Order: sequence, then C-alpha cells, then structure tokens
Amino acid sequence: MKTRLLGGIVALVVAIAGTVMLIMYVQGADKRALANTETEEVYIVQKQIRTGTPANSFGNAVVKKAIPKSAIVGDNVSNLGGLGAKVASIDFMPGEQLLASRLVDVNVLAGPGRVQVPAGLQELTLKLPIERVVGGKLSAGDTVGVLLSFKADDKSNTPDQTQLTFHKVLVTTVQDASGALSDDNDATSNEGNSTMNANKSASKGGYLVTLARSAEDVQKVVFAAEFGTVYLSKEPAEATETNPAVLDRGSVFK
Repeated sequence: MKTRLLGGIVALVVAIAGTVMLIMYVQGADKRALANTETEEVYIVQKQIRTGTPANSFGNAVVKKAIPKSAIVGDNVSNLGGLGAKVASIDFMPGEQLLASRLVDVNVLAGPGRVQVPAGLQELTLKLPIERVVGGKLSAGDTVGVLLSFKADDKSNTPDQTQLTFHKVLVTTVQDASGALSDDNDATSNEGNSTMNANKSASKGGYLVTLARSAEDVQKVVFAAEFGTVYLSKEPAEATETNPAVLDRGSVFK
C-alpha cells in the first residue's frame, strides 16, 4: 500500500515538473524566435471591445506587446492618452492590433447633431424653455450642470429649495419642440453638432435637451421635472466643481 502511495506521489511530482519545463520551453522559444528580429511594442486587443466604447475606457482590454516590426500595421496606436474622446468604430476582437483608423470622433459615429451614449448610462429628454437652457446656446457634446428646484411644502414644513445637483452631464442631442434637429441655416455650428436657433425654437415651444445619466440620477431629474423645476447651466470640462448644499430662502444672503 505504501509503495503504491509513494509511486503515485512520484508520478504527480514528475507530471508537475514536466508541465513547468514545457511552459518554460515555450516561453523561451518565443524569446529565441524574437532574439534576432527587430521588434516594437504596440497595443494588442486581449478582450473584445464593442463599437462605441470610448478609448479612455479600454482599460485592460488592450495590452502593450512586442511584435516583429514587419508585422506592424502602419497606423497602429502608440499612445492611448493621445486618443482624446475617440471611440471604437468597429468591434475589436482579441489578437488584433489597435489601429488609429478604426477609432473615430464620437460625433462621426453617432451622426450629425448627436453624440454616443457612454456605456452604462441612460438617455433622458427634458422639454425646457429658453431661459432654462442657457439662452438656447447648447449643443450635442456639451456638458451641463443640472439644477433642481422645489417650491415650499407647507404640509411637510419644507422651505423653497434649490441645488446644483449634478455636474458635467453630457448633452447627447438638442432639438426644437417638434423633435427636429436644427440645420446649418438656422443654427450656430459647433463641430457638426446641433445648436438651436433661439427665435426658431422659442416660437415652437422651447427645447428638447437629451442628457446621459445613470439610472438613479435619471429618477431624480424626472422627479424634479414632474414636481419642481429643472435648470441647466453650461459647465465645460475646465469649470470648477463644488458640492453646494441645498439652498433655501434663509441661506441665500448668508
């Protein structure tokens, strides 16, 4: 019995040692194959990347790997940080090189007057008058602050309240009240995006502004639109963010 047990242990040790040696040999073979070959590090896709995924969200889906220069495609990406706000125009599959020609501006992918919704977010459309949308000077691709206001409620003894609740919320579409995007003759162009003409839009009943936000935040904005008031401030990327407290009448002049 002991002899069989010892024989089994020895066989297991030999099998493990053989596996380790095989792995080391394969790794060494890769190095030997590249030893006399001129190589360069490029980004290789190791997990599938879906169309529309922003470059800054690729994460560990891509990895830098040394491959022979003869196998490198001319427009390979050497610096992820230089891609800015570009997104994948196709589904990248594992093993592919990351190519600049397959990364495009989000507006090109989504179409004129629209921008792609970031993964995980939902779209919400608000119908707002001109004074609540920065005089109508909003475009798809802009980011805005969302202010929520509520009138006093005597039943719950709650005062009038306002707060700049959400910062740098992405605007995905701007339309007139009929749902149409403005054209170049009736709008101020902003890199192909739609900026509504104030007179035209106001005469038709305001603006339809579509925002991208998480499910939880969408509920809050809808609640404010139903039972309070929503204002949008133009809040570009370089704007300073704060975490303001809820403002009521008693704190306005403090």
